[in-house]
Amino acid sequence: MTKTIAVAGKGGTGKTTIAALLVKFLSQKGLVLAVDADPSSNLSQALGLSLDESRTVGRIREKMAEDVSKDRLSPDIGKPEYLYSKVVESLIESKGFDLLTMGRPEGPGCYCASNEFLRACLDKLVKDYKYEYVVMDCEAGMEHISRQTTRDVDVLLIMSDPTMKGVTTAARMKKLIGEMRSSVGRVGLVINRVREELSPEIKRVIGESGLQIIATIPEDPDMAGLEMKGRPVTELREGSPLQTKAKEITEGLRL
Repeated sequence: MTKTIAVAGKGGTGKTTIAALLVKFLSQKGLVLAVDADPSSNLSQALGLSLDESRTVGRIREKMAEDVSKDRLSPDIGKPEYLYSKVVESLIESKGFDLLTMGRPEGPGCYCASNEFLRACLDKLVKDYKYEYVVMDCEAGMEHISRQTTRDVDVLLIMSDPTMKGVTTAARMKKLIGEMRSSVGRVGLVINRVREELSPEIKRVIGESGLQIIATIPEDPDMAGLEMKGRPVTELREGSPLQTKAKEITEGLRL
């Protein structure tokens, strides 16, 4: 049974960093499909892969919409089959995992049924390629999950920094989960870049939200050097705070 882990939260909290490290550690246990569902499309860099912007799902969707509007799509080719073949072509393969990049979100001129096709494509992709894990780096919000453009989620990790704004956003996301059409299993809070004890006000917001703290991650001094050199987060040294905590999170999920 494929397990799907989504990483969400407000921008700048380290979603992509944690998603990349989860991919690294889960790929040591089984084949992983990494899904970059953030329009900024930074997961490829965090994983040390080169991204061709023309191979994102967003571009595929736009091209399909254009072909449909101009009658360039052969009537002998079903739209779901066409989209699936293009999604397969867009996969970036690596050792232990593949990467699928969503790219730009749907615009007003896009083909309206493509989101339904995309959901079916992802399910078929997981089944055909026998991925044991799916790790989604979500955009700053719950758009992909709430609109059912992605699979149901077994574990949702909501990222926050140790600020009132961060934990308030996380609490709001937790509340929205009950209103979404997609199924979400376990929900946990990960607080990143923690320098000192959380304030009583922050603890109160977390307690009232019902969120369970999965991990608190201290600020990692090694990250600045990697970011300055444009190196992937997967190159963090063994025993660094981020890598250690990400490994603990992976093991703690018991997937």
